[in-house]
Amino acid sequence: MTRLAAGVVLVTAHEPALAPDGPGGEDVGMTATAFMSVSLDPPLVLVSLREGSRMDDLLDEQPLWGVSVLSESQRHIAGRFSMKGRISDRLLFEDIPYVRGGTSGALLVGGALATLECRTEQRIPAGDHTLVIGRVLTAHVPSADGGPLTYFKGRYRQLG
Repeated sequence: MTRLAAGVVLVTAHEPALAPDGPGGEDVGMTATAFMSVSLDPPLVLVSLREGSRMDDLLDEQPLWGVSVLSESQRHIAGRFSMKGRISDRLLFEDIPYVRGGTSGALLVGGALATLECRTEQRIPAGDHTLVIGRVLTAHVPSADGGPLTYFKGRYRQLG
């Protein structure tokens, strides 16, 4: 499957606070290459999450999430959020421009080719992954500059 080129997105969600009077919730992000449009009517997308991953567990509880379609100049963001044994997500977001989605509360990357806010419609176990189908609640094209970041033969690449 390394011979199949894929677009690269950052999936984000806001983990709510554990208690109303406790510390605020946390923002979580994950690089994904298994992401696709499923339907235009209704607008549905699909992301494949490793079973038991932090994002899989979070989206099992939190139905609202965001997607930022990364541009070729955002390779560093994709690499940062795909590292194994990484530091806290709070620190990973620290120097990345973003806005908080008004519908989902998820962080959406500034300069992304497109951003979506979604609500989980269905979760489907599939081998060692969970396929999460989300209804697109908002969609924006904040930047028309640059090409998409792609993943091919185990590396991030640019088209052309």
